[in-house]
Amino acid sequence: MDTEGLKELVPHYVALMLLVFLVLTVVRATVGDIGFWLELAVVLVVVFVYRPVVVRLGVAPSGWE
Repeated sequence: MDTEGLKELVPHYVALMLLVFLVLTVVRATVGDIGFWLELAVVLVVVFVYRPVVVRLGVAPSGWE
């Protein structure tokens, strides 16, 4: 098991979780309750957009490049 690679990924997964909660909080504060399926869609968009943005910014872990 590559523990160094895992240690490199942990901050990104923590940041991703915090970003998901932040985006959902902002959406709920501005729009109100949007329902489960729309919240799931928001989560999926954040999750799939995170990696390309991090790679483009140049702060991605070596395993993602």
